[in-house]
Amino acid sequence: VQVGCASEYGPSQPGSSTAEDAVPRPGGPYGVSKLAATELVLGSGLDAVVLRVFSPVGPGTPAGSPLGRLAEAMRRAMQAGDGELKLSGLGVQRDFVDVRDVARAVHAASLSAAQGVVNIGTGRAVRLRDAAAVLARVAGYAGALHELDSPPPRLPIGAPRTSAESVMEHLSATPSPYPDGCGVWQQADVRTARDRLGWRPRINLEESLADIWMEAACRI
Repeated sequence: VQVGCASEYGPSQPGSSTAEDAVPRPGGPYGVSKLAATELVLGSGLDAVVLRVFSPVGPGTPAGSPLGRLAEAMRRAMQAGDGELKLSGLGVQRDFVDVRDVARAVHAASLSAAQGVVNIGTGRAVRLRDAAAVLARVAGYAGALHELDSPPPRLPIGAPRTSAESVMEHLSATPSPYPDGCGVWQQADVRTARDRLGWRPRINLEESLADIWMEAACRI
């Protein structure tokens, strides 16, 4: 079982669901490298299946990922008593799937006769701004979330601390548009996973975000 990623597909049409027969057009180096690995596996003659995982979330989400940075920015805002949090890049929509569901998919694939490519996602794209609102709720953050079209320019190194610098600290810790080369929209067509693996996602986004928040809240 090769674990691939949705970055292999590249950008897709907003509102569409990407099926496994879509022509891969990765928009960044990570997607290109993962597609090369997929082609190597599928061309090897091995009894193999490639799981194209969409946007994994949940326990162990990297602190440097968009949702990880969002949780960290919220933790800092709560620690500082800030009544508002300024965020950028929240218009992108991604198909978030919990890592525990991904693990179940890997197990199911290892026991199945499936070959080729199988998408692993929920089949539902969620705006990052909506995920931010859910994260604020599970974190108990009562402040306002203000979305910025684009962050202001960085302050010079060594400049005295100002309220603007405080805002910049939050912005530097929050997501810019996803750097995965996939544009503003990705949503999986998950019918193959259902039909060939007998797999469906079980864990909802709120539970995944609660686990991300729990890990962020424990950081010093």
